[in-house]
Amino acid sequence: MTNYVDWKFATSAGTRLVPPGPDVSPEEAVEAVEEIRALAGQAVEPVAATSRLRAPGDAPAPLVIDRRTWIEVNAASMSGMLDPAFEAASRRKTKEPSAAAQAVGSKITGAEAGGMLAFLSTKVLGQYDLAPDGDPALLLVAPNIVATERDIDAVPRDFRLWVCLHEETHRVQFTAVPWLRDHLVTNARSLAGDLMPDSEALRTRLEQVTTQLPRVFSGDSQGLAELVITPEQRERMAQVTAVMSLLEGHADVVMDDVGPEHVPTVATIRARFTKRRKGAGAVDRLLRRLLGLEAKMRQYRDGATFVRTVQDAVGVDGFNAVWTSPETLPTAREITEPAAWVQRVHG
Repeated sequence: MTNYVDWKFATSAGTRLVPPGPDVSPEEAVEAVEEIRALAGQAVEPVAATSRLRAPGDAPAPLVIDRRTWIEVNAASMSGMLDPAFEAASRRKTKEPSAAAQAVGSKITGAEAGGMLAFLSTKVLGQYDLAPDGDPALLLVAPNIVATERDIDAVPRDFRLWVCLHEETHRVQFTAVPWLRDHLVTNARSLAGDLMPDSEALRTRLEQVTTQLPRVFSGDSQGLAELVITPEQRERMAQVTAVMSLLEGHADVVMDDVGPEHVPTVATIRARFTKRRKGAGAVDRLLRRLLGLEAKMRQYRDGATFVRTVQDAVGVDGFNAVWTSPETLPTAREITEPAAWVQRVHG
């Protein structure tokens, strides 16, 4: 089998490249980790009451981690998600590269993956790790939470709870809806395999990069993937994106609905956090656009609009019909036309 990415090297490169977190004393670091862990526990009941979804009692507790651990976990998850696609692409090849070429190539792609992970590890506040080949868990990245609360001059306890409310909603989504994780992993793996072209097709598409590059910077771009996918693949990506938009938007809605009662400064936090998202520097904006992170921001907006519109029409319990089965998830069209979903599911 061709080894496309040396994930061990990616992890090593990423953990070497990642910048240090905010300047805190050892005592402050311990205090922050302990408070974030405690607030993650406090978020459970408000999220359950608001979403009317509850994680089972045996669901893993959230993990409070640092940037290097985030890189290690996500390298393993990316390997589990992408390696089946690499294997499929390898089987389509008529000629295997030499062992030396494989070793060099996998180190190069490993270094690139490590650089990407190092960059992303400074941006993520929390994440529900799907762990395709392992044990899923909610991750809370303590140094990024502390850095962001300082950056927007938020009350630390309030900001930390606000983040925990959002991330607890993701934990509930994937643990209270038992089929959701496998559904998303299966579809993401399938899409990755479909997006992995043979060498001739890839060469043809890469020749078009110069003319297509402006699309990456358009308002509807999904990042660099836009440059090498076909219209059919773009449609499949739109379906996966619709589900991700639902999950992110739902978490944002629950976070903000719970906030006023439990987070005194929630309005200030939301305003400053949104302003911070828009006010990134030019290089940061470029990297976010290339990596598709701008598309993730649109997921929050589209998903939140879908959730609020549906809840206004049929209530929280009516909205929760979305979790019944894969067939009741919104389509790419419905995520921007909530009334169409209400008509299809509720009649």
